[in-house]
Amino acid sequence: MIRTLFALLLCLPLLAQGAALRGGQGGMLARAEARAGAEVSICHGYGCVREDVVRFQAATLARVGERLAAARSAAEERALLAEAIGQLYRIAGTQTPVGADRAGNLLDAEAHGRMDCIDHATSTTRLLALVEARGWLRHHRVLEPARRTRLILQHFSAVVEVLTVEERIARLPPGQALAGCNCTEDGRVIEDADGGGRPGERYVVDSWFVDNGEPAVVLPLAEWLNGGGPNVQ
Repeated sequence: MIRTLFALLLCLPLLAQGAALRGGQGGMLARAEARAGAEVSICHGYGCVREDVVRFQAATLARVGERLAAARSAAEERALLAEAIGQLYRIAGTQTPVGADRAGNLLDAEAHGRMDCIDHATSTTRLLALVEARGWLRHHRVLEPARRTRLILQHFSAVVEVLTVEERIARLPPGQALAGCNCTEDGRVIEDADGGGRPGERYVVDSWFVDNGEPAVVLPLAEWLNGGGPNVQ
């Protein structure tokens, strides 16, 4: 019982942990040239007390970009983004101890490389920022991590926000305004049928809910703030 409570309380923020989350996107990427590989620091050990640099090869990143380019709506981009985050974490798991990370806080017990919600929120935001910096997010922008509070427990997650139509078109390569969006022939944007493409809507990209390498869980921010997500501890 004491061990269980201790594991759950590890998601409570400390000042240093809060500073890590508030670091913003500046400085998140060690290197992110348009057609080169990149290096990203991945947190683990709970509270981002340890960080290891992961090197992503240019060819790997190019494949991620090609997959995301297929998205013709915000909903499609979020689905592909969840898979991309899982793929990038899977690569991170081959270079760092985070391959031992399991969903939640209890399944990986004392494993070296385990990650809590602060590790995930910080690292996933960095991975999202990498993707955005490459110009591969055409329907969303990356925001600061969000926090939810239930009783004495707090939980953090990375967040993206749906862009306006004008912002989406501005992010498309020259000459691809119609080819790259869900538009009619006269250029009118067709909104997502599920309503998941309204400008300003926010979604969490929460990799804490899954084992290393699995697609991240994407939920409307409001649903997540109300306790939504898989039942893991």
